[in-house]
Amino acid sequence: MPSDGSRRGTGDGQGAGFGGLLRRHRREAGLSQEALAERAGLSVDAIAALERGRRRAPRAQTLRLLADALRLGEPERSLLTAEARKEAGTVRPPMRQPPVPINELIGRTTELTATTRLLGQHVTRLLTLTGPGGVGKTRLTLALAGDVADSFPDGVCWVPLASVTDAAAVAPAVAASVGMHLLESTRLVEEIAAQIGRSTMLLVLDNCSHLVATVGQVCSTLLEYCPNLAILASSRELLRLPGESVYVVPALALPHDEDRLESSEAVRLFVERASARGYDPTGELDQVARVVRRLEGMPLAIELAAARTNVMTIEELAGELETSFGILAGGPRTASPRQQSMYGAIEWSHALLSEAERQVFARLSVFAGGWTLGAAAAVMPGGATRVEALDLIGRLADKSLIRVVRRGGIARYYMLGVIREFAADRLRAVGQTDEAAEQHARYYVGLAEESENHLRGPGQGEWLDRLDRELSNLRSAMAWALRTSAVDEALRLAGGLWLFCYLRGHYAEGSQWLERALQLGDSVPPERIAELAPVCAKANLGAGTLAFLQCEYDAATERLQIALRQYKELGDTSGTALVLQRLGGVARERGDYGAAEDLHCESYDLYESLGDRAGMAWAHNHLGFVAWLRGDLEIGARRCRRARDSFRVVGDGEGLAWSLISLGAIAQYGGELVEAEDLLQESLALSQRLGYREGVAWSLNQLGIVERRRGLTDRAVHLLDESLAEHRDLGDRWRSASVLEELAAVAQQRERSEYAAFLLGAADGVREVIRAPVPEIEKAGCEATRAAVEASLERRAFRAAWSAGRAAPLAAVADGYPPPGMASRGTTTWGIDDAPRGI
Repeated sequence: MPSDGSRRGTGDGQGAGFGGLLRRHRREAGLSQEALAERAGLSVDAIAALERGRRRAPRAQTLRLLADALRLGEPERSLLTAEARKEAGTVRPPMRQPPVPINELIGRTTELTATTRLLGQHVTRLLTLTGPGGVGKTRLTLALAGDVADSFPDGVCWVPLASVTDAAAVAPAVAASVGMHLLESTRLVEEIAAQIGRSTMLLVLDNCSHLVATVGQVCSTLLEYCPNLAILASSRELLRLPGESVYVVPALALPHDEDRLESSEAVRLFVERASARGYDPTGELDQVARVVRRLEGMPLAIELAAARTNVMTIEELAGELETSFGILAGGPRTASPRQQSMYGAIEWSHALLSEAERQVFARLSVFAGGWTLGAAAAVMPGGATRVEALDLIGRLADKSLIRVVRRGGIARYYMLGVIREFAADRLRAVGQTDEAAEQHARYYVGLAEESENHLRGPGQGEWLDRLDRELSNLRSAMAWALRTSAVDEALRLAGGLWLFCYLRGHYAEGSQWLERALQLGDSVPPERIAELAPVCAKANLGAGTLAFLQCEYDAATERLQIALRQYKELGDTSGTALVLQRLGGVARERGDYGAAEDLHCESYDLYESLGDRAGMAWAHNHLGFVAWLRGDLEIGARRCRRARDSFRVVGDGEGLAWSLISLGAIAQYGGELVEAEDLLQESLALSQRLGYREGVAWSLNQLGIVERRRGLTDRAVHLLDESLAEHRDLGDRWRSASVLEELAAVAQQRERSEYAAFLLGAADGVREVIRAPVPEIEKAGCEATRAAVEASLERRAFRAAWSAGRAAPLAAVADGYPPPGMASRGTTTWGIDDAPRGI
C-alpha cells in the first residue's frame, strides 16, 4: 500500500479530524510519510495510524515533534492540538476479543504444535482450519488464537460469522469487530484495510463455510494492503486463495492400547462431559472405548453421546450407536441448531451443495470402508468419466464431507460413519438405493474376477492387499447379491474370491458365500445351466477347497467331485488339474498317501500337457509334501527343491512359502536344526509380508519344534502357542491337533505330565471328530510323548487328564485354561504361567 495514503485516503483534511489535518499539513510541506517520520523521529506506522484514525489521541510530546517537523506556526499548532484533544474525547469501539472457552480443551497437543508454528512463526499469513462439522474447528481456533497472541503485538480480533447469513454483511461484520464505526460506504473493505494498515495483528474469521466466496474476497484485499496482517479462518470448505495454508483438523485420537484407555483423547473427552452431567464412567472405560470408536473420535458426536448418560447406561448407548446415530441430539439450548445434533451439523453442510454434488454425495454412501476413483465413477448417476468423478469428489473433499487417504501410491476416499448414514438417508429419499447398490455390486464382481489373474504370480501381494482394502465393499456386494437372489453376481463374486479367502484366512466366510451362491445356482432354469457351468465349476472348486481347509472332508470331497465332473464336461484341463490337486490334499490329510500321490501325479501330467510351469511346480510341491509326511525325507527334499526353484522363477509367493516350509520341516526332522531355522524364518517372513495366514501358522509350528528339539522350551511354547492360535482361528483342526501334541511334548519336558496328558487327550478328541490320523512322520514323537507321560503318572490320573482333554472344546484348550479341578488334586500341573495363550 502506498505510504502517503494517496490510494486509501479520506480526503484533503477538510472535516476529517486530526488525521485529515495532519495529512494536509504533510502534503503542504511536500513530505511523504517516510520523510515526516524520519524528520520527527517517529515510525512510519505511527504516522500512518494517526492519519487514518487508528490512533486518535497522540501524546503531547508526539504533537510537538510533529509540529516542529512540519515547521507549523502558532495558529496551525493550536488548531492541530485542538483537533487532537477533540479526537481524544471520541470513544472508538474496541477490537472484538476471542471469547473465553467455557471448558478445558481435551488433547489437541499435536494440532496446536503444528498450527502454532505456522502462525506464531509467521510461516504463513493465511491459515485455514478445515474439517467436517463437529470435528472441533472453532474450539481449536480459540486455543490457537490464545497460543499465538504474543506474536501479534497489535492484538487478536475475533470475527464470528456463523450467524451471518447475507454475503453483503461479511465486510460490516469484520469492520465492527476491528472497532470501526459503521458508515455507509461502497469501499468498506478498503477502509478496513486502511484502519489495519501496518498493524501486526491476527484476524480470526470463525465459521466461514456458508460465505466462503465473499470471505475469500475480503481476505484477499486485506492481505494485499496490510503487510503485517495474518488471518486465521475456520471453515468446512477451503477459501482457495493464493498463499493459503490448510490444516485439516483430525478427529480425536482413539484408544489403541486396551491397558491405557484413559489416555485416549476421545475417551477423556467422553469421561469429562459425562462427569459434568453427573455420571462418572471411569469404571466402564471398555464400553466408553466402544462408543468413541463407533463415533470415530468426532468431538461433537462424543459430547452429544456423553449427554445421553443422564438416561442411558454406556452399554445401552454403545448398542444404540451400532444401529443408528439418531440419538446424537440434544445439545445445549444456547448452541446453534447445527451444534445441537450431528444430523443438524451435516445438514448445514449439505444445504450448501449444488444439485450435482448432492446426487453424488448420496450415491457415495453405497460404499463401505472407502472407495477409489474408478469405483466412484461406476456408481455415479447416469455414468461418469474418471475426470468427472474426480471433479465432484474433489468438491466434496474441499467441503469436508469426504476425506482422502493416500497410501501406497493410491488415493482412497472415506465418509465418516455418521456422514455416510446421513447420505444413505438422502439416497433412500430419492429412491435410488437399489440402483446404486446394483452398480456397486457389479463393479466389485468385476474387481474380484480381475484379481483372479493376479493372485498367483509376482503381483500376488499387491492384489491381496487391494482386496483386503475392499473387503467391506466386497461383503456389501455379496450381501446384496444374496439378498436379491442375483444368481450371476453371487456365483461370480464368490467364485472369484475363494482364493483370496484362502490366502487371507477367511475360510468360514468364504464357505458361506459359496454355499449360498451355489444354492441360488441350483434354482436356475434348465436353459441357463450351460451358461452358468463355468462359474458353477469354479464355485464348487472354491467351496470344496475351503471345506477341506476346515477339515470338513466329506463335504469337501462332494463339492470337489462335482467340480471335477463339471470341468471335464467343459473340457477345462487347467480346472481339472486344480481339482485333482485339492482331492490329493484331502487324501493326504486322511493318511491315504498312495491315493494322494496318484492324484498329484495325474495333476502334474495335465499341467505338463498345458506347459503350465506354475501348475507343475505346485504338483512337485504337493508330492514333496506327501513324501515328507510319509517319512521319505530324501524324495520330499528333491521334490520341494524343484518346486522352490520354479516358484522363484514364476514369482508365486504362496508357493515359495510352502516349499520353504516343507524344506524346513524336512531339515528339522533330519536333525539339521540350523538349516531348518533359516528356511522356516524365510517362510515366516514371506508369509507375514503376504498376509498368508496358513503359511504363518505352519512356519511358527515348525519353528516351535526346532526350539523344542534344542531344549529351549520357553521359546518353543511361545511359537507353538502362536501357531495354535492361528490354526484355531482359521478352523484348521488337522494342524491344531499336531500343535497340541507338540505342546504336550514340551509339557512333558517340563515335567508337567498331567497337563501333557490333557493336551494329548484334546488332540485325540480333535482327530476323532475329523477322522484324520496322526501324520506318519509325527507318529514316533507322539507315541514317545505318550509313553513318557504314562510312565510318570498313575493310570487313574492319566485317564482323568486324558478324558478331560478329549471333552474340552478346542477354543478353550487354545485359550490356555486348565481343566477344572486339575490344580487341586496335588499333582504337578502345567501352571497358569506355562499354559498355551498365557501359560
